[in-house]
Amino acid sequence: MVPKRAGQTNQVRIVGGEHRGRRLAFPDSLGLRPTSDRTRETLFNWLQPQLPGAACLDLFAGSGALGFEAASRGAGCVTLVEQNPKVVRQLQANQQLLGLSRIAVEQHDALSWLDQEPRAFDILFLDPPFADHLLTACCEKLEQKGWLGSDPRIYLEWDLHGPAPQLPANWQPLKEKKAGQVAYALYTR
Repeated sequence: MVPKRAGQTNQVRIVGGEHRGRRLAFPDSLGLRPTSDRTRETLFNWLQPQLPGAACLDLFAGSGALGFEAASRGAGCVTLVEQNPKVVRQLQANQQLLGLSRIAVEQHDALSWLDQEPRAFDILFLDPPFADHLLTACCEKLEQKGWLGSDPRIYLEWDLHGPAPQLPANWQPLKEKKAGQVAYALYTR
């Protein structure tokens, strides 16, 4: 169980698009911490030119905040990958609640999921549990195995006080910010 902050509820709010204002529930799960509303608003302002019709991957879906936000704002298709069965069931329930057929929910470990036959994504969200330090390994697999589209946008979130991920040499930062204990950035290659 993740200890709750004062006033915390297990809900995320979709900030923009077709489902703006809708609240989605998520279960307690170790390491699950949804991206804040303010950070998502900033991120999706950055992504707006690329988002309509884009193929999106939310590799550590958790609450689904990033993937559902992308779908609400016009992404063509969104794949949510999550390994926790209880969290996957809630993601599927939220998908049905919103009637979003362009979202696919897959129960799988993220690193082993990347070992399957790749398909190219335009926008990728990488926000793993901070304690697991998975960003470097995931970025290597994304680059080496062909998961990135021709002009990708890769969003990363990590603990400001932990090690920064080691990224492929051809990845270039487009935007970077900090919020509380979190560093987040948008890259391309």
